Amino acid sequence: MIATRRQALQAGGGLLAAVLLRPSPVLAAGTVEIVMQGTPDGSQVWFDPIGILVQPGQTIRWTNRDLGNSHTVTSYHPSLFDRPRRIPEAATPWDSDYLLPDESFSLTLSVPGVYDYYCVPHEHAGMVGRVVVGTPSASAADYANAGAALTELPQVALAGFPDVAAIIAAAVVHRE
Repeated sequence: MIATRRQALQAGGGLLAAVLLRPSPVLAAGTVEIVMQGTPDGSQVWFDPIGILVQPGQTIRWTNRDLGNSHTVTSYHPSLFDRPRRIPEAATPWDSDYLLPDESFSLTLSVPGVYDYYCVPHEHAGMVGRVVVGTPSASAADYANAGAALTELPQVALAGFPDVAAIIAAAVVHRE
């Protein structure tokens, strides 16, 4: 019985340590951190977390931690590279331009809703992310009428967006 209890305590302590030592991207009213990462050979690239919930007026900072690639943080919007609008209508689109390793880009989002973004050179590799600001309306992520004349999203990008309900429930969704 002692060994079982000891094992349970060790496992629980290890799990608690892992949770406490993993940096939390969401700080109550502070800056939210998202990192851009990739494998050493460049075969995979991603944002982590890929989904976050923030409050209106909260700042998000993306930092490129991928030593082998430059990345962008670009909102889906017709004014940027003829992409479909996947941010709230009242929101201002953004493009970070290319970020070299250890460079950052910060943005404060004030309009409640769902914001989808991507990395320009790596969208076809599925490097996308989603920010939910506040409590969006039920149709906030309905992009069905984004515009047929605009460049469609690659299937791998569409499959990469985490579910809005999952983001709201967990506040943070990490890459699987």
